[in-house]
Amino acid sequence: MSMKRMRRIFERQTEREASYEPLEGGSERPDGEHIEGSETDFSWTTYSVFLLLGVAMLWAWNMFLAANPYFQRRFAPNDNLLRNFQSAIMSVSTVGNLGSMVVLTKLQARANYPRRIAASLVLNILVFTLLALSTKLFLGVAAGVYFAFLMMMVLSASLAAGLCQNGVFAYVAGFGREEYTQGIMMGQGIAGVLPCIAQIVSVLSVPRRKEHVDHGTPQQSSTSAFAYFLTATVISAAALVAFFYLQRQHSSRIHLDEVDSAPTERKSVPLTRLFEKLTWLASAVFLTFVVTMFFPVFTQKILSVRDPTSAPRLFQPATFIPLGFLFWNAGDLLGRMGPALPALRLTAYPKVLFLLSVARAAFIPLYLLCNVSGKGAAVSSDFFYLVIVQLLFGLTNGYLGSSCMMGFVEWVDPDEAEPAGGFMSLCLVGGLTVGSFMSFFAAQAI
Repeated sequence: MSMKRMRRIFERQTEREASYEPLEGGSERPDGEHIEGSETDFSWTTYSVFLLLGVAMLWAWNMFLAANPYFQRRFAPNDNLLRNFQSAIMSVSTVGNLGSMVVLTKLQARANYPRRIAASLVLNILVFTLLALSTKLFLGVAAGVYFAFLMMMVLSASLAAGLCQNGVFAYVAGFGREEYTQGIMMGQGIAGVLPCIAQIVSVLSVPRRKEHVDHGTPQQSSTSAFAYFLTATVISAAALVAFFYLQRQHSSRIHLDEVDSAPTERKSVPLTRLFEKLTWLASAVFLTFVVTMFFPVFTQKILSVRDPTSAPRLFQPATFIPLGFLFWNAGDLLGRMGPALPALRLTAYPKVLFLLSVARAAFIPLYLLCNVSGKGAAVSSDFFYLVIVQLLFGLTNGYLGSSCMMGFVEWVDPDEAEPAGGFMSLCLVGGLTVGSFMSFFAAQAI
């Protein structure tokens, strides 16, 4: 979609979004700063910064997924850790993320959302710098010691994710434009696509004679893992610089003396009141991500229906598994772009979004028709798996997730927009947490 096309789409929303025009005399942003009328004018610079924040928000999680082959190599001496480290990463990450989101959502009254965003990015920079260094230093430590270190890094990254999600979704609500929220969601989609491409390229770039396969996954070198982790550091640093730039621009526009002035005391909005107003949207985003968390379990185990001894390298397990992730994430990215089109927006119909989120559960049995663990497929077609199952499943996730996160501001009062943003992100993370535990039990059954 061209920039001119995107600009025309967003400009047509100006009249439709009259309800988001600032109140007479202005209103307040999430950090308590005054908003003038010009704050609601759409800005591509602001959109780009929120898109980059969306990339940084999920890049860390995707780097842990991309580095799984490297972790297999580090835990190879310990069979117990080798079997369970993936589940441990998922459990620690989701529990830490949810716990931080619950606490942060309740701390509304004097919340400084910009500070939370900055703190999350700094923490991510520290975590992934340490992980990058760990691929080059202390390589002789026992697998158990490295496991403890990795869990500390995962927990820290999950706390950073909680700070970022709570801060960004609350902060963007104060700008009064749904397009910026769509930018965050699209950035998250980009963060899912790029690591998959990098993993496929890294495997295909290695001559066949040097490629090793263990349970369908390539054994990744320390250099590749170093590059993955260092990239996450660079992305977080770039997002931090861009966010500070955005802060300075808006502070200058409204003639503030200090960017980090103390936040004003604001009324705390009970979560029960937010749930009453956002019942259908909150439930929809929760269920959407509960169902979504089943896809990593199946994607790690589904292989091509082609004969592995004669199939092209793209259909070998080492590349076919990340290819499955790529199709899902590509669909997710396309879905997140959908709500930018006025004809495809369903934010005014929250019950419809809820029903669609329930209907997505129909994708789960479709996975069982594919070649799970190489045991044979009821539908012997890679096209069926990659396009009908993965691409469409990802597309529905991106579309419903973006629609719910964009639409909540239409259903709350202006002074409730900021805490509502934190509440919706809490529901999203809650869905990821519940879905991760349900998928863990599903993984034992397949």
